Amino acid sequence: MSDEPDPAGLDHRGPGSGEIRRVRVEDGQDGRLDRYLADAFGLSRTRVQGLLRDGNVRIAGRVPGKSERVEAGQVIEVRIPPPEVTEILAEDLPVDIVYEDEHLLVVDKPAGLVVHPAPGHRSGTLVNALLHHVRDLSGVGGRLRPGIVHRLDRDTSGLLVVAKTDRAHLTLSEELRRREIRRTYTAVSWGHLPDRKLRIEAPIARDPRNRKRMAVVEGGRRAVTHVEVLEIWVAAELLRVELETGRTHQIRVHLLHVGHPVAGDSVYGAGWDRGMDGKGRRWAREFLALLPRQFLHASGLSFSHPVDGRQLTFESAVPPDLAGALAWAQTLAIG
Repeated sequence: MSDEPDPAGLDHRGPGSGEIRRVRVEDGQDGRLDRYLADAFGLSRTRVQGLLRDGNVRIAGRVPGKSERVEAGQVIEVRIPPPEVTEILAEDLPVDIVYEDEHLLVVDKPAGLVVHPAPGHRSGTLVNALLHHVRDLSGVGGRLRPGIVHRLDRDTSGLLVVAKTDRAHLTLSEELRRREIRRTYTAVSWGHLPDRKLRIEAPIARDPRNRKRMAVVEGGRRAVTHVEVLEIWVAAELLRVELETGRTHQIRVHLLHVGHPVAGDSVYGAGWDRGMDGKGRRWAREFLALLPRQFLHASGLSFSHPVDGRQLTFESAVPPDLAGALAWAQTLAIG
């Protein structure tokens, strides 16, 4: 195979050498190198910092520092080392695979399932289940996140794409960076938004007062969410939400930021119903009694196939654990 990069910018250097990816910094993408690479390749900051530490990142032939700032026009070369032998156990757990080919699969994740192993969740995750089904996943994300291109919160259900090969992983991550993967959600928020369509742009980072939460923080990472009201209820609204960026807890944090948190969200929306008037409070408490968890479901996913370019589109209906509350509220819809 030639040493010239393929059209996706990926060099195949032979067994054991890893693969090399090149990305050009566009106008408006200046910032710290480690943050830029995390966004560009869909990797964790820890993973990026490891690549930098091990000399796997180069700019104009030199090894940069992690806090160096990138500039428009620079070409950054990243070598993705061959996957390490995984220490994650394959587990025979049920997993709803809605599409699969030799390069990727699309999963409809149930609520309550953690996506990948982390401290406190070394087993029983989606990755554990997928390793039993697939046997091998892309190693780009590191030993604890094989194949994972994007994530869903533990208590969020719905669609996500998983890469089987490094090439698919890198190409899908680049699609994600260029905002070419469309991710839509069905959600319910408390109260009534001021407009039927809303664009929320507010930077997100760790909450300085509680490191287990995210918050809108000046100097945080850019985050944009598009919201459309589908139905108006007595004390809540049914929403269609589309992500332009993909920060941790983005939808939940942004809806809280505009004063209308996700219904049933015990972290960002607990006790919100106490501020309602009598009728609204009664309705909200009846609705909340029917909710086993936050009303947030990844209902739509659309992207170009990373190898053949086909447009793939998937939809997922609201799952049974939320369907009862939805049906009850829709009988009382007011708009």
